[in-house]
Amino acid sequence: MSTATLLPPAFVVLAVALVMPFVSRRVGHALGVLSTGGVAVWSLLAPAGAHLPVTFLGFDAVLFNVDEFSRLMGIIFGLIGAAAVLYSYSSAARNVQTAYALGYVGTSLGAVFAGDWLTMVFFWELMAVTSTLLVWDYGGKAVRAGYRYAIAHGLGGSLLMGAIVWHYVEVGSFLFSATDGIAAGVPAALAALGIGVNVGFVGLHTWLPDTYPRPHFAASVFLSVYTTKTGVYGLARAFPDGNLLIAYMGTAMAVVGVGYALMQNDMRRLLAYHIQSQVGYMVAGVGIGTALATAGAFAHVYNHILYKALLFMTAGVVLSRTGEENLKYLGNLRGALPATALAFTVAALSISGFPGFNGFVSKGMITAAAHKEHLDGIFYLLLAGGVGTFMSFIKFGYYAFFRDADRDWSLDRAGTGQSVAMLGVAGLCVAFGLYPDALFAILPGSTADAHPFTLSHLGEGFALAVLGVVGFVVVKKPLSKVGDVPDVDTVLNPAVFYGTRGLVRGATGLFAAVDRVVSAAAYDVAGTIANPYPALRRVAGGLGRSEADSITVGSLRATIATSIALVVLILGGVLVGLLA
Repeated sequence: MSTATLLPPAFVVLAVALVMPFVSRRVGHALGVLSTGGVAVWSLLAPAGAHLPVTFLGFDAVLFNVDEFSRLMGIIFGLIGAAAVLYSYSSAARNVQTAYALGYVGTSLGAVFAGDWLTMVFFWELMAVTSTLLVWDYGGKAVRAGYRYAIAHGLGGSLLMGAIVWHYVEVGSFLFSATDGIAAGVPAALAALGIGVNVGFVGLHTWLPDTYPRPHFAASVFLSVYTTKTGVYGLARAFPDGNLLIAYMGTAMAVVGVGYALMQNDMRRLLAYHIQSQVGYMVAGVGIGTALATAGAFAHVYNHILYKALLFMTAGVVLSRTGEENLKYLGNLRGALPATALAFTVAALSISGFPGFNGFVSKGMITAAAHKEHLDGIFYLLLAGGVGTFMSFIKFGYYAFFRDADRDWSLDRAGTGQSVAMLGVAGLCVAFGLYPDALFAILPGSTADAHPFTLSHLGEGFALAVLGVVGFVVVKKPLSKVGDVPDVDTVLNPAVFYGTRGLVRGATGLFAAVDRVVSAAAYDVAGTIANPYPALRRVAGGLGRSEADSITVGSLRATIATSIALVVLILGGVLVGLLA
């Protein structure tokens, strides 16, 4: 394919986002489905190596590049984008909201198809802007959550930008092809922290459960997909050979995220914590760095996008039909919302890694890679995270759909577009679970040791499921008494707020004090120049008559000379200004 004929797919989606507010809902959302679906098809068919070199801000850059990593990201980003736009249309989302969402999709595509660090960070920052606008669009509590979200991603993006500038100083190029990953040392540390905000490193993760439950439920479907998975892509670009510290951080994310998720009653907050947990598996795979681990990490990116978007879709239907988001006040919805209950069941089994569903395939690849490298701590902790995931979604399903509730719901069922989107994605979760070779064909890395249907792997999957059921039965009663569980933002948010306020007040107070001292001194000097006699009399009070007379004459001469010099300077400045 000639580079001259390439049109980056990000630009197509962004163009639709720009025109969408000016057309009807039907036309706008139809264009959204066609553009995002077209990206998925184009990404699948585009030849490897297709690229578009440009000069960006005076530097050599590659605006668009197709390789095994960007191809996979383009396929799944486009595919789920089409399903999410269809779901939004059936969920009565306004054109403006979906336009912001498509802007978010387009900037994410720009980041993952970039062929250099400069282009990637440009779209990375735009992705933070468009996703913030998507959150803010809903108003209410989403506005404050959006501010915190913007601050977090502004800091993360600044750290990543610092890493990229430092990398350029050391390497002399922004191109991915110029070096194997980000430069070691300070650039690598800054990149890990900056990208760590996007993927939800432990301690940098609280924007996830704080933000994702706040906006319109259809917006949450988009939000659950793009930021964190673009972060995983960026991490793989920065550390293509892995890094054990990153692997252990991913393992911590998997365990901490599932622990917090298990204690949540708010549906979308539970799902947000599980984003951190599931992304932890991907981060662990990138950190392990072997060919199998890398393939497993990106298989899990692909599979997670499918089942996590599906979970947010089902939660959105429940919320929109019942008006309730707390699991404690739900129950017995399987009869009132049968398609939603079916889609949820498929998604829950997929995220839990039950045999026959797509999560089983990709989770097994990552745990197998850890086991093969004798990383026993990572291996067993990831298995423990799997048990916690089963427990979390048994809890979700039990309280929302299968528990006998006092009330008999009489509700409108999911809309046609919602059902088509949910059942279509659910079908893909099953298809890739039963026929993983379809996914293996587009994965980066090696899948030689990845096939899931071995006795040991099947036994592992069924054992985790049994442990999850037993675990939920044991903790069900204690969990029912758990209220709001504090996270680090309970301390972090007030500390940042009051710390920033103290810093601002201290800086402005110091400035005011210096200003007062300088102003007082200036007024004294000006007053002395204008009328030197009071000062001279004060001085003369401590001197003899002859000394005072000599000082008076000298001061007068100095005053006259200073005045003449000031007049000359002022007139000279005016003359220069007129001549210019």
